[in-house]
Amino acid sequence: MGDKDSFTGDTGELKMDTRRVLVQLLLGPSVDARRQSKLWPVLVQDEKALRSRLHELFLDLVIDHEQKVAFTRQVVSDQLDVPILLRKAPLTFIESALLLFLRQKLTQADAQGERAVVSVQEMQEHLSVFEKADNSDRARFERQTVNAVEKAKTLSLLRKLGRNEERYEVAPTLKLLFSAEEIQGLMRTYESLAEAQPSEGGEDSGLPDEPPVNDDGAAGGDLETV
Repeated sequence: MGDKDSFTGDTGELKMDTRRVLVQLLLGPSVDARRQSKLWPVLVQDEKALRSRLHELFLDLVIDHEQKVAFTRQVVSDQLDVPILLRKAPLTFIESALLLFLRQKLTQADAQGERAVVSVQEMQEHLSVFEKADNSDRARFERQTVNAVEKAKTLSLLRKLGRNEERYEVAPTLKLLFSAEEIQGLMRTYESLAEAQPSEGGEDSGLPDEPPVNDDGAAGGDLETV
């Protein structure tokens, strides 16, 4: 990939190809060697310059050279009052339950040296365990599960395999977003909720009565986006 002429009045110092990588990192959710084969070698070659530019925006560059995927993460500092550029994308309980399931699929696939592939039916069957036994609004619960799959696709965490819309590859980026320790702790919580008996009273949403709540008061977790 060769550089092109700069635009009129351009005072930038980075090469044009490096700027394209920087923009993609800021747009998110990641730079992936398989999907962006021309950008990846530029990222690897100019990692130091890219990391420096991102640090000027209080962002850090996270790179997994084995999986060949990179993304930005908000810098957290106890010494500085860091302005927040990345905003949190809140996840509902059922959305975060799906992402944890997909993260597990990645772990299993890695152990077998395979790509993590999942079908829509598998995702729906997994999420069905979180429906209350006495749910009176099944249509609403089904909408929630469909929306959870769509959210994962919107976040580029699911990639359609060819023309087959029923099977997807789980993006390696998800492996970097959730550590093994976080997965184990969260899965214990979700498993206990799935096994719990539904309580009486209150509005019936089809979900367990007491899902995890984050600091913003939203059930589930959250992801960083620009």
